[in-house]
Amino acid sequence: MNTNEPHKLEINGVLDLHYFKPEDLSTLVDEFIDACLEKEIYEIRIIHGKGIGNIRRSVHALLDRNPHVTGYQLAGPSGGGWGATIANLTP
Repeated sequence: MNTNEPHKLEINGVLDLHYFKPEDLSTLVDEFIDACLEKEIYEIRIIHGKGIGNIRRSVHALLDRNPHVTGYQLAGPSGGGWGATIANLTP
């Protein structure tokens, strides 16, 4: 597998950030939200991992700035717990 090839992202409402570089977050999250809205997906789950929380804080800051996000919270135990965030989007 060539790691230099772009990762094909299925737009299904779930974004797993483990496949991406942290420096790509700012454009990736906004583009993912736009793509979900095009497919009429209004609840998304972003898997940022647990770690020390740097990626989670970055994701939350990006969600705070995105005008399509009406709210977000950490996922419940079956959705990844504090390793994932569920966000609601405005139609």
